[in-house]
This record gives sequence, C-alpha cells and structure tokens, in this order.
Amino acid sequence: MKGKPLVSVVVPTFNSERFLERCLRSVRGQTYPNVEVIVVDNYSRDKTREIAKKYGARIILCRAGRSKARNIGANLARGEFIFSIDSDMELTPNVINECIRKVLVKGFDAVIIPEISVGEGFWAKCRSLEKMCYIGDDLIEAARFFKREVFEEVGGYDNKLVFGEDWDLSQRIRKAGYKIGRIKAFIKHNEGRLSLRRVILKKRYYGRTLKYYRLKHPNEAKWQLALIRPAFIRNWRKLITDPLHTIGMLILKTCEFLSILQYSV
Repeated sequence: MKGKPLVSVVVPTFNSERFLERCLRSVRGQTYPNVEVIVVDNYSRDKTREIAKKYGARIILCRAGRSKARNIGANLARGEFIFSIDSDMELTPNVINECIRKVLVKGFDAVIIPEISVGEGFWAKCRSLEKMCYIGDDLIEAARFFKREVFEEVGGYDNKLVFGEDWDLSQRIRKAGYKIGRIKAFIKHNEGRLSLRRVILKKRYYGRTLKYYRLKHPNEAKWQLALIRPAFIRNWRKLITDPLHTIGMLILKTCEFLSILQYSV
C-alpha cells in the first residue's frame, strides 16, 4: 500500500451531544493516521459544536436533512475517500485501515462495514439480535466507505430520501458496475434506551419517502421492507437459542411494519 491517502469522515449532527464525543474519539483512535473529520451540523442547540471543535473537526452549519448533509460534507471534503457515519456510531480501531486495504490492495470501489447494535434495556437487546442476523447480507447492509470519484460519479446520496438512502446509494454503485467489498472490523451503533414509542415515531418519519424508494428499487424493496426478512430465515438457529429476544424482535419489527403501512399503499 503506497502512501497514506486522506480519508474524509463525514458526520451529520443535530443535538448530538449524547453520543458524539464517543464517535469522534473512536475516529481519532483509528490505527490509520491520515483522517479529517467534517461535522455537518443542523444548528444544534446543545453542545454538539463544542464537542466537534474539541476533536478538531471542521464544522459546517446548514439546515439540511441527513442525505443532503452527507453530500455537503462530501463536496467540501479534501480526501480521496469519503466515509459516511452517524453521530451515534463508534468505530473499532482498525475500521479505516481495513477499508483502505480493501480498496487499494483488493481493488474494491466501496466498502460495507458490519454494524452491531448496542444499547440499554430489553428492546435494545432485541435490536442487537436483529442486527446480528444482517451481518453478511448484501440486501440489508450498505456501503459507507467510498472512493471519492465513484461517490461523485453516481451522484452521492439522493437528497429526496430520508428512508433507505444508504441502500439506494449502494444499489446505484453496483448497477454502475463498481465493486463493493466488506471488512471484518465493525461499527458499534448505539441505540441508547430503545422504546417502542421511539421506534414507531422514527419509522413514521422515515416512511415519508418510502414510496419514492420503492419506485426506484421495486425488486429490492420487496424483501427489504418485508416483515419477515430472508436474514431471519437464514439465521433461524441463532434465533431459537434466544426465544425471549426473538419474540421481542418480531414485536419490534411488527410495530415498524405497521407504522409505515400507510405510506406503502
């Protein structure tokens, strides 16, 4: 691997002080040395910008949804690679180094980083079990690390989407003939103390652009939006060893399914 090309980590934020410090600390703790951080902040009213400044991030203020914020950050990035993460994510130390090797040594154009879910309480454990089923599933997992020229050629994230924007981008990259690889190092996604009410409200918000996503990717959406996903069938052995959280996971998925049902008819 020749040289150490710059990686631009883009983090959209809005009142993100609860998890942002852990996120940025994990970026600073990467074994790969040449990284810049761009925080695209939607005028937070908490200490988000103070935390970003503490960790040396470039701060961009704009009123924008998540997809647009990611595109703005990518457009202003200086790196050869774009790495898009959320403020409630923590990277394990070798994530960026493995992504760089996957692209420069193995010849991939974008990279999927597996995610595990962590949090507090019963519903967070149910979500964690669900996420474990998706590891290795190209239908559900989406790329977050991109060659800059590939990201730009396919047009980045679709600003119209607040639902499935990561799936959409990965599918457009594949359809353009580029290769998406995956690494073993993982991201921890901190769900906090998950509740059914929070899940329903979040899905209702995301559901606003569900029809648009389905029009763009009807074949993929049929399985991605199913109540019982293929990943659950493949991982039935894992699920039957934890019946309590499996039942909770199915309740969680049913609540999500019903909360967006109005947008799918």
